[in-house]
Amino acid sequence: MPVPLHTTGKASFDDIYDRPDPREYYARMSELDYRIPELAKPFFEQQIREYRASARVATPTVLDIGCSYGVNAALLRLDTGIGELAEHYAAADGDADRDQLVARDRSMLAEGDHHSDVRFIGMDAARPALDYAHATGLLHDIVHADLESADPTDEQREVLAGADIVLSTGCIGYVTEKTLLRIATAHPRRRPWMAHFVLRMFDFDPMAEELAALGYRTERAPGLYAQRRFASADEQQRVLNTLSDKGFDTQGREADGRLYAHLYLSRPGPKGRA
Repeated sequence: MPVPLHTTGKASFDDIYDRPDPREYYARMSELDYRIPELAKPFFEQQIREYRASARVATPTVLDIGCSYGVNAALLRLDTGIGELAEHYAAADGDADRDQLVARDRSMLAEGDHHSDVRFIGMDAARPALDYAHATGLLHDIVHADLESADPTDEQREVLAGADIVLSTGCIGYVTEKTLLRIATAHPRRRPWMAHFVLRMFDFDPMAEELAALGYRTERAPGLYAQRRFASADEQQRVLNTLSDKGFDTQGREADGRLYAHLYLSRPGPKGRA
C-alpha cells in the first residue's frame, strides 16, 4: 500500500496515531528501523541530570512535544528500545483489547521505572495516542492541542507552565516557532530548557531567533543522528530534492536511504533562568 506524503515531503503516518493502542505504531516503526528516540535517550538523560543539578529540583517535569503513544517516556522509564517495544506488543494476544494492553503496560511500568523521580507530560494532536499513554501511566499528564493554530486554554497553559525541560524527536517541521513560543511563555516568569532533534530538511534558525528574543541561547550539538529508513522511494526523492535546494551534501546520508537529524539545545539566559 503506497505511503501518503505530508505537505513537507515526509511520509505521513497519521493513520497509526488514531488507533486505540500502539501495536501498529511500533510494528511500523520497527520495520523502518526508527531509531532516533534511542539515540536521543542518553542526551535527554543528560539534560535531566544537568537541570536537576542546576535548578536543584528533585523531581523535574519533562514535556515531550509530539509524543504520540508516550514513546520517549517509555524508552526512558522502561530503559528499552523501539525493537523491544515492538516485540512486546507483537507478543500480546491478538484478541487482547485496549484495557488488557493498558493493564499489561501498567504492570510492566510498576516492575521497573528507571525515572520514577521525573514527571512526564505529553503533548500531541492525536487524542487516542495521548489517552493510551496516559492510561498506562507512562505520561503523568497530557495536553491535547494544536498550538500552531491557537493559544493554549487556561487549563492547558497551567499544565505547560510546569515544564522544566521540553524535548522532541521528530515534530519540528510539523510544528514551528508558534508552538515553541507558546510553550516557552506558558509560565509568566520561568523558561524551560529545550532539546530538539530536527531533521536536516527543516530549518531551526527561525525558531532559534524567536527563542533568542525571549532570552534563550541555542547551540547545535556536534554530529548527525539517523532517524529512520525512508518509507518509500517517493519520500526519499522529495527529501533529497529539498536538501539539494538547501545546499546539503546527502552522500553517505539521506542518499543512502535514511533521514538524518541535528540536535539543538536551547537554554534561557539570566533573565529567564529556571
